[in-house]
Amino acid sequence: MELGLALPTAGPRTSPETIVKVAKEAERLGYSALWTFERLLRPVDKVVLWTGGEPDMLPEFYGSVYEPLETLSYVAAVTERIKLGTAILVAPLHVPAMLARRFATLDRFSGGRVIAGLGQGWQHNEFEAANVSSSRKGARTEEFITAMRAAWGPDPVRHEGEFYRIAPSQVSPKPVQARIPVLLAANSPAAVKRAGRIADGLIPIASSAQELRGTVSALHDAAREAGRDPADLMVVNQAPWPDPGHP
Repeated sequence: MELGLALPTAGPRTSPETIVKVAKEAERLGYSALWTFERLLRPVDKVVLWTGGEPDMLPEFYGSVYEPLETLSYVAAVTERIKLGTAILVAPLHVPAMLARRFATLDRFSGGRVIAGLGQGWQHNEFEAANVSSSRKGARTEEFITAMRAAWGPDPVRHEGEFYRIAPSQVSPKPVQARIPVLLAANSPAAVKRAGRIADGLIPIASSAQELRGTVSALHDAAREAGRDPADLMVVNQAPWPDPGHP
């Protein structure tokens, strides 16, 4: 087991100086990875959360969230070994070829330390702001990964799908890593099965150790059904700061 650390990138009390201090200290202490996350906006009205139930307010610290890839690029310049991951970026809010280039650029600057954690999203306000349909998020995210991996591969890159198209093109830079690991955030059975089938690992959304064990077991079952070795898959379980504004 390896330990990673969530960078304190959210909340009004954080700062570039704080983020850099935490990143350097995490590398000094031997942590394996640093993680950031994406939040496009925080609605001022109540919304139905990903857990369902009655509408509720998003915590106030989501009102200020540093952009993950820009933050990791900054951190890459002040670290040498620690891996740099997103947990998560909301894939449908992005363009596959563009995000592929951004990840590849970070991989170049960091010397091959990138882990791409993606999710399909849940907040309808963010989909509206990005002018993207929130229907069929799972299928859209799956094709997104296919198109992004194509952009990391040899030129000419091409992709023809239901949601995305890349005409035969040169798409560069290419990443340092032969294959940037792509992890999928998941809590529903369909999403966990998708991760076992196409991803390099899982970012589970579990509320208990028992639920986590069940999710990992389902992931491994899905990998075996797809003819893959479960031992090749990474599982990144998240434990957030008690107060993201105070590392």
